[in-house]
Amino acid sequence: MNEIYRNLIADDRWKLILEGLGNTIVIALGAIVIGTIIGALLALMRVSNNRLLKGIALTYITIIRGIPVVTQLMIFSFVVFPPLGLSKLTIAIIGFGVNSGAYVAEIFRAGIQGVGIGQMEAGRSLGFSKAQTMRYIIVPQAFKAVLPTYTNEFVVLIKETSVAGYIAIRDLTKVSDMIRNATYNAWVPLLAAAIIYLILTLGLSQLFAALERRMARSDRG
Repeated sequence: MNEIYRNLIADDRWKLILEGLGNTIVIALGAIVIGTIIGALLALMRVSNNRLLKGIALTYITIIRGIPVVTQLMIFSFVVFPPLGLSKLTIAIIGFGVNSGAYVAEIFRAGIQGVGIGQMEAGRSLGFSKAQTMRYIIVPQAFKAVLPTYTNEFVVLIKETSVAGYIAIRDLTKVSDMIRNATYNAWVPLLAAAIIYLILTLGLSQLFAALERRMARSDRG
């Protein structure tokens, strides 16, 4: 108990934990929004009949997926965005969002292409345009199909934010390491961070599982 008090409570170190947790959540939420928007656009480009759009989307996905996220983050922080004067937190949100978009794009693309071609033909026979058929028939079915994989991407993103400390952001991992440096005790702060990450990811998984069950009930109803 002495070590727990010294590492997590003494000198208001719990405030550091809260700050790190807050930054981790903000980065993850902001990045998943950006990643979802980018991923949706890229997925539509990938399934379009326009070769230029397909090429642009494929190039983006190939480059982003081929470079480690921490390297991308450092490029954004030290090369691309310094002239704009953006905060480190904003840069992290953009960086993780750009990275996540490449993975979300492939998730959505697989979902769209997994919907039977007969669905498109049925929509067109009802008088819908291709865009309307995609919006009202294909995309809703594709989203339901890819929801578990999309959930996994969000969980992975939360864990990936642990490298935000490379650009001097005090995320959950960074503050736990700061406490370790101050108290010379690695066990308590790092274990505390691990437990918090576990709670976050399990909670998120349960939330999306409940959403899946609700969508399944609505389909049966």
